[in-house]
Amino acid sequence: MKKRTIGMWIYQNGGGKEIENQLKNQLLEREINSITGVDLNKAIVSNGSILCDTYGNCNYDLKSSIDLFFSYNAGEQTPYQTYLYQALDKLMPTINNYEAFMLTEDKFQTSFLLKNNGIATADYEFFHKDNHLHLETIMDKWSSLVCKPLNGWGGKGLTKIDHNSDILLLKKSLEQLDLTKVYIEKLIDYDNTDYRVDIVDGNYIACYGRKAKKGDWKTNITSGGSIFLREPEDDVINLALKATKITGLEIAGVDILYDREKEQYVVLEVNGIPAFATQEQESLGLSFNDKKIQHIVELIDRKTSLNI
Repeated sequence: MKKRTIGMWIYQNGGGKEIENQLKNQLLEREINSITGVDLNKAIVSNGSILCDTYGNCNYDLKSSIDLFFSYNAGEQTPYQTYLYQALDKLMPTINNYEAFMLTEDKFQTSFLLKNNGIATADYEFFHKDNHLHLETIMDKWSSLVCKPLNGWGGKGLTKIDHNSDILLLKKSLEQLDLTKVYIEKLIDYDNTDYRVDIVDGNYIACYGRKAKKGDWKTNITSGGSIFLREPEDDVINLALKATKITGLEIAGVDILYDREKEQYVVLEVNGIPAFATQEQESLGLSFNDKKIQHIVELIDRKTSLNI
């Protein structure tokens, strides 16, 4: 049997190095080797070969060196890296697969697909920035709304707009952000908490809650939100599983809110690089890392077996 080898690019801070080592060891138990530090930001392409220098150790021809590429590093992701990610996806399996990953990087495309497949999401509007009339119509229709950049994570760039906001200031803000396309969601009436549900290969892994800090409305940890233990209802798990399947992600973190006005759970976002629990979070009782690693290893084993 051919010896299998995968390439990995995993974040190194916040316990990422330890996660990488656990993945390497469990893959090795299945006779799957790992090349770590496959940072496509450092890669070049020469006559059809993607050559990547990993940690300054070796220049690998990825097509002949690895059977699968596993990318898990949101913080250091760049347009150049994702561009070569797209090319590599044409040569071998990638996790997540490029098409699904890039779909969920775009908030409008994700909401558009989910809503058209019967999944409840936030009410939204999408339009060109020069369509000022439609912007004014939206502000008349919704008492509070959120303007979001199409791409990004961690709550970066979110702008909450109340009904009494100055329309001229809003237009100026959109111009300063240099947004050609405007994506606006109606602010959901919720209790300032959400569910983060982790899914791997169609399996429910774990759920925890996030709560916005006092006086704020964003639950993202990088925006000051905090984590707490939360047991999900079956409806929450099933909604996360359905949303993940529709997007096509192999690994997903689905953010779900309870809309008090509509009395239903809604999917706010689907993330292609959901974080593992940090050591501090594990001390609070979040103990899903081992289960998540196990299912990722099984996913890699299955996908690389198909190419033997």
